[in-house]
Amino acid sequence: MHPKNNHNSSYNFDALSTSHQKLSKYLFKNSYGNSSIDFSNNDAVLELNRAILKHHYGVKDWGIPKGYLCPPIPGRADYIYYISDLLDENFVKDQIIGLDIGVGANCIYPILGSQIFNWKMVGVDINLDAVSAAQVNINYTAELKKNVEIRYQENNANIFEGVIQPNEYYHFTMCNPPFHSSEKEATKGTLRKLKNLASNSTGTLSSKLNLNFGGQANELWCNGGEALFIKRMIKQSSNFKNHVGWFTSLVSKKKNLPKIYKQLDKLKAIHKTTEMSQGNKQSRFIAWKFQ
Repeated sequence: MHPKNNHNSSYNFDALSTSHQKLSKYLFKNSYGNSSIDFSNNDAVLELNRAILKHHYGVKDWGIPKGYLCPPIPGRADYIYYISDLLDENFVKDQIIGLDIGVGANCIYPILGSQIFNWKMVGVDINLDAVSAAQVNINYTAELKKNVEIRYQENNANIFEGVIQPNEYYHFTMCNPPFHSSEKEATKGTLRKLKNLASNSTGTLSSKLNLNFGGQANELWCNGGEALFIKRMIKQSSNFKNHVGWFTSLVSKKKNLPKIYKQLDKLKAIHKTTEMSQGNKQSRFIAWKFQ
């Protein structure tokens, strides 16, 4: 992880459960004698996230509707820290203003941007239920109400149009795009992830394999998957080059990078790729801007 990330060491479950007592009911001693939770239990993970946000980030409360994506906060924080590095490299010292494309019900990136760096953030989504839930999460905490604005994108064919106003400037945009190309592919990916998480300390498989971890359709898949979505975002971003310093997006599949680079080169965009690592998981984000 990024060297400044709060989550470079193992979870301190005792401290977390002190900050959020509801986490305590899910704690158990694993085979090494350490406190842990069953990471295949969505209720346990939800309470873990609440505890992390309260303990590390001063968030008063947080939640998501049933069936929405429950984000792994350490990895989400990594993206925020690396964007900060990108801005530092370009000597950006103003009050940072960022735009999160596809903020989701969890609203995690604006929350972290606000609470780690005091950035001003706008989060946008095409799903009204997600917009409503994100706003609820913001309303819990005074600092978030000051720093974060949630917007609804009425036209799902547009990414920036209708969101970025003529008088607005953003130092960066960020996006965690839907990475599957179909519901079938998304379901397979969710089941695979859950099975990897489900082995408990006795080596048995949890019976709680369900799709509540899976997220909503707009969170997980779109026609053409992440490569086509990012290529569309790049194409549309050229119309807003005077309103944004750096456009960025996570790229979950490394094999998609050549297609993305081709689109960027076609539009003569300056671009760079930043590799990230969270445990055994390798990820990256692409950043681009126009002359």
